[in-house]
Amino acid sequence: MKKMWQLWLTAILAAFLLAACGTDNAEKDNKTGTENTQKENQTAEAAFPITLTDAVGNDITIEKAPETIVSMIPSNTEILFALGLNDEIVGVNDWDDYPEEALEKEKIGGMEFNVEKIISMTPDIVFAHESMLGTGDAGLEQLRDAGINVFVVKNAADFDQTYETIQTIGKATGKTEEAATIVEDMKAKVEEVLAKTAKVEKEKRVFIETSDAPEIYAPGKNTFMQEILDMIGAENVVTEDGWALISPEEIVKQNPDVILVMYSYVPDIVESVKNRDGFSDIIAVKEDAVIQVDENLTSRTGPRLAQGLEEVAKAIYPEAFGE
Repeated sequence: MKKMWQLWLTAILAAFLLAACGTDNAEKDNKTGTENTQKENQTAEAAFPITLTDAVGNDITIEKAPETIVSMIPSNTEILFALGLNDEIVGVNDWDDYPEEALEKEKIGGMEFNVEKIISMTPDIVFAHESMLGTGDAGLEQLRDAGINVFVVKNAADFDQTYETIQTIGKATGKTEEAATIVEDMKAKVEEVLAKTAKVEKEKRVFIETSDAPEIYAPGKNTFMQEILDMIGAENVVTEDGWALISPEEIVKQNPDVILVMYSYVPDIVESVKNRDGFSDIIAVKEDAVIQVDENLTSRTGPRLAQGLEEVAKAIYPEAFGE
């Protein structure tokens, strides 16, 4: 009986000890979580005030992490959402469609934006873009006159400048760590794509069009698409500098191995391209290598740019990806 009583006492004491340990661990976890949150807040606070120079040479001083943000162009919007600023974004461009959450945000117009509406949103910062300069100068000045911080983001011309843009917007919003992670992930994807295309034995000749006939425009030298083709070891049949107007006859003459269609405003555009006069003799048409690629993946210099590189590489060298 005495032995049984001792066993009961031991069991009860063990239960109390486990409960006490559980409470201590819970309190410890809560304390650790609170301390981590405080450290994160302190780190964010320590980043401000910060002064950054924008694309037009204006020094913009940001006193604290912005709580209300307006984005004036899709690439900026994609970066801001990727940084985790969904709650802070109060206004976006009419053409913003990615991510899906962007569709739910208040619209401020397109290239012709609604100055009064933006002012009424009382944003802590407005992220404009260098591509807006000229047509939007007067409106941007009105925003500045209203006391709103307007940061003009540089029009990135390559991957490195895109990385810099993401890091700069990260600094301006107190999201430097998130920006670093995005850039690291993009670089890893780029390296993965380049490793696969480096094994390609035969370089393909490519024609890329960004608009339909009768005015077919294509990127030539010193364009973003040229950099992408260079990265994956493909030859651009367009040798003109910048964006060139190319006739259907010239495309037939160049006889590309692959034709990339980088627009979606024309229904059944791939079949339409194949059926152009004289195109049946082009290698790309004969080998069913007329391929449509989402233009937003390569035209928006943001977090999805590395994905755009992969899609272009797959379209040109499907064999390198086991397709």
